[in-house]
Amino acid sequence: MSAPVNELKAALLRGEQQNGLWLTLANGTLAEIAGKAGFDWCLIDGEHGPNTLQTIAAQLQALAATPANSVVRVPIGEDWVLKQVLDLGVQSVVVPMVHTAQQAAQIAAAVRYPGKGVRGMGAALARASGYGSIVDYASSANEQICLFVQIESAEGVDNIDAIAATDGVDGVFVGPTDLSADMGFEGRLNGPEVLAAIDHVYTRTKAVGKIIGTVTFDPDDFQNQMDKGVQFLGLGADSMVLNQGLQALAQKGPR
Repeated sequence: MSAPVNELKAALLRGEQQNGLWLTLANGTLAEIAGKAGFDWCLIDGEHGPNTLQTIAAQLQALAATPANSVVRVPIGEDWVLKQVLDLGVQSVVVPMVHTAQQAAQIAAAVRYPGKGVRGMGAALARASGYGSIVDYASSANEQICLFVQIESAEGVDNIDAIAATDGVDGVFVGPTDLSADMGFEGRLNGPEVLAAIDHVYTRTKAVGKIIGTVTFDPDDFQNQMDKGVQFLGLGADSMVLNQGLQALAQKGPR
């Protein structure tokens, strides 16, 4: 038996649009609700969400019973962090703050087993292999990994050609908020310099045939991002949707 097919990666490679939701509240019940809402994927945020390995595992279990594909953003691209998340059964990962091709290559190696990488051989004990029931997991897992590296600095923009071309990097994800701040335009995500930098990343990523990803919290921007070639598109976050929905409901109450 081989590693499960990564349906998200397969859909992206077929050129299909895949839209999702950021999960930041570290709650399995909320993940289950989101997974049944109609999103193609749900991303568990280990960078800015209050997640631990245990809360990530609980959300993966909740999402497994829904049509949505699971993605995890790790807090940092360290080998040991990636190894632990992959052993939970994650097949699609987003790694923040990637500034150089050397970083990208190190991360690409960390998420794959020897032959193509340096991932530790311990998944037979873990959820990734069905706790040992997927006997060919280690020999088949590499091709099912989908790796997005996140560009969110001026240095990353300058190095985009080499980063995007790195073997083992499946896609490039732009983080517009951190990018704008690093460029000296904090809070001005739509500043002309920031938009030009983002468009440059998109163009260079497309030039090497890699997948483009980003997240936007403006529904009026969804089609614009897709028109620019963003195939892996975050449509918002659970915390913001909940906050806005509750505020709107409270305002409708009798006074």
